[in-house]
Amino acid sequence: MSDKYTIGLLQLAFSSDPNDNLKKTLSWVEKAAAQGAQIICLPELYRSQYFCQKEDSSFFDFAETIPGSSTDAFQKAAKKLGVSIIVPLFEKRAPGVYHNSAVIIDADGEILGIYRKMHIPDDPAYYEKYYFAPGDIGFKSFQTKFGNIGILICWDQWYPEGARLTALKGAEVLFYPTAIGWHPAEKERYGAAQKDSWITIQRSHAIANGVYVASANRMGLEKIIPGTDGIQFWGSSFICDPQGVVLAQASEDKEEILLAEVDIKHLETIRRNWPFLRDRRIDAYGDITKRFLDE
Repeated sequence: MSDKYTIGLLQLAFSSDPNDNLKKTLSWVEKAAAQGAQIICLPELYRSQYFCQKEDSSFFDFAETIPGSSTDAFQKAAKKLGVSIIVPLFEKRAPGVYHNSAVIIDADGEILGIYRKMHIPDDPAYYEKYYFAPGDIGFKSFQTKFGNIGILICWDQWYPEGARLTALKGAEVLFYPTAIGWHPAEKERYGAAQKDSWITIQRSHAIANGVYVASANRMGLEKIIPGTDGIQFWGSSFICDPQGVVLAQASEDKEEILLAEVDIKHLETIRRNWPFLRDRRIDAYGDITKRFLDE
């Protein structure tokens, strides 16, 4: 393992055809590897459009097992290209039990493990509680050929507890595969503040934990329900360093590959000079497990 390695994010638009999305994403993984990416992250639920805009039992047919068709395809790609790949998908764990998950595949083509999204939203056009059981295997990190990484998924990105616990597991990079966008009617009034909040909270996780953060969003307008405005995914995928410095950022409206170098010596330097992990008062945080403190 080297003190430096290159991570890559894919910012893509997706169609209603799962097989087309698989083929397309595989081709973009090859492009990213050719540009030097060693760990490559796809956007959340890459295999379909964002179906959680409504509750429809037929959409459970999008789910797949682990291992399954996605993992088989990306295992072959990882081994062929010599890269590690983060594959976020709709997991069918058992009949009637589904998760929003990510599979981590190492450069030898082997599955290192899975992460299941812990925080499940239930908001207008983001009706995920209908589809996904919350993760039950906790926060994890994965030692790839290139470095130690952690995976959290979309709504997880708003919670400092998840970022902290994943960093404490040894993750050098927090990857956030994401599907987030605007309700088009709200964009003019709230759009700038919403996107700025999304970037700011994730940069804060990088700073507070002394880690790199890499957020891979989808882009494009998706209308799952005819006659509605749908969701305009805002792209803007980005990578920042342990000081929150943005190293690379994508546009709002283009498919792109983002690349940035992870430098473990830089991470060590930041943690030595901003020793937040050293100075934590672990003896004083017991109440964090309570819903609310009434006194």
